[in-house]
Order: sequence, then C-alpha cells, then structure tokens
Amino acid sequence: MSFRVTIPCTRAQAEAVGSADDVRGFGDDPPVLVADEPDPAKPDDWLIHAYFERAPGEGELAQLAALGVGEPYVEKLGEADWVTMSQAGLQPIRAGRFYVHTPTHAGTVPPGTVPFEIDASLAFGTGQHATTAGCLEALDRLQRAGGAYSNIADIGTGTGLLAFAALALWPDAKCIATDIDAIAVEVTRENAAINGIRLGHGAGELLLTEAEGMRSPLLAARAPFDLIIANILAGPLIELAPDFANALAPGGTVMLAGLLDSQTVGVIRAYAAEGLSLAEGQPLSGEWPVLVLTA
Repeated sequence: MSFRVTIPCTRAQAEAVGSADDVRGFGDDPPVLVADEPDPAKPDDWLIHAYFERAPGEGELAQLAALGVGEPYVEKLGEADWVTMSQAGLQPIRAGRFYVHTPTHAGTVPPGTVPFEIDASLAFGTGQHATTAGCLEALDRLQRAGGAYSNIADIGTGTGLLAFAALALWPDAKCIATDIDAIAVEVTRENAAINGIRLGHGAGELLLTEAEGMRSPLLAARAPFDLIIANILAGPLIELAPDFANALAPGGTVMLAGLLDSQTVGVIRAYAAEGLSLAEGQPLSGEWPVLVLTA
C-alpha cells in the first residue's frame, strides 16, 4: 500500500526540496519528494508531494509540514505504481532542439530532436518549469547564432539538464556542474549515466562537485569560464555577480534564470556594476525571463 502526502509551499521551498536535511529524519525508508507547479499563473504557489510505500507517521507528517506553508494532505494510492503515477503528469517538454521526457514517455521522442531522459526525483530542474525550458531555448539560440564555448560552468545544476544540453551543443567543451545539495550532485551523476554523458576532466566530459556558489577549488582551477549558466533565484544571482564576473573570461557569457520579470532590473543592475551588459536582441518577455549577459 502506498501513500502520497501533499504540502502547499512557495517556489523557494520547492526548489529547496531534496536536501539531505529534508530526508534525514525518515530513517532507512524515506519518501520520494517531488515539487510541482500546478498553476503557472500563480508562480509562487507550488506543491510538494511525498510518496511513501507505507503509511506516514505523525512525526513524519510534522516534518513534511515544516517544508511548506500549509497542512499536509494524505492520500492512499493503493497498490498502484506511484513512481509511474508521479511521472505520468509530467509531459515532455520541447525547448529549442531539445526534447526532455521522463521514462514514462521514452517512446515519444520526435525525430530530429536532442532528447534527454530526466526522472522525477529529489532534485529540481526536470525541464517542466519555465526557467529551465527558457534556458534550453536560450542555449539553443546562442549556438545557432554562432556562439562557441570551450569552458562551461553550470552553477546550481539540479538534475544536470542544462550542463547536458551545453555539452550537446558544444561537444568539445569542458564542463563543470555544481550544486549546494549533495543529493542533486548524485542525481546528476545518475542522469549522466542514463543520457550517455561522459564524466571526467577532459574535453566533452562533465565534472561534478558539491559547492556553494563559486566556493570550490575545482571551480577556481577551471576558471576563467567563457560560459556560466545559473538557474537559481534572484537573490543569490545578485550576490554572486562579483564572483561570476571574476570567474568569467574576457568576452564571456553569463546566462541567468530563476528570476521573475519584476526582479529583472535589480539583477541587470548588479551585473552592470561588474561590467556585464545584456546581449543584443535577446527576448525579455514573459514572467520568467532568461538573461544573457556578456563581458
């Protein structure tokens, strides 16, 4: 018998789901946590779903409630395969030349696309949210416009999807993907294996490490980067502006996402202070803009 517990939350709480602290109190049989945005018209109203293969206890419900902003709602799912159920509602995403799908939709890949299989998991960034899809489209536009990058960093990688896409577009590049969450790094490692992404230090390979912002010896050793990707939140993006600028090669590009349109001016101002400016001709419309800036 399986159960699903649903907790209302903010977007920031949804992005934070999956940290080691979230699941540590559940012992040897933790739930699978999945974040969901039920209504794109309400961008800060998200849900956290926790899937159990048993009935959750009162202490576990209290721990889950602390992850969000409302009371947990418990549903009995019977003997159904709840992993498949949780993924069935995650429809494939077409963004530029990329096609992102869960295992449930593995047989739906259109010809001529670059597919990635990303399982619904503890990490954020399956491609379902407008910020991730927007970054995929922006990467696609950069490559079609003649952008060429050989040293790439994906900061706050989540599932690894944007790093995978960058390597698909620039297969001879070196790429490093980092996340503050150790679980996200392991999820990225698993997704890399599923999608045939080579791990390592060389050209065409992905290096993974846990890091807070740019605080990593591996990032310091790899810098300067000619492309930095960061799909996180407006606050951290502003705080990281000096670090990103210092780690960027002359003429390099920074791609920023995770901010609302109302936060665009503040983020642009922070990077302008570091000598970066918006790339010409990039679209800024939409509730979740993707900013492409150059040194």
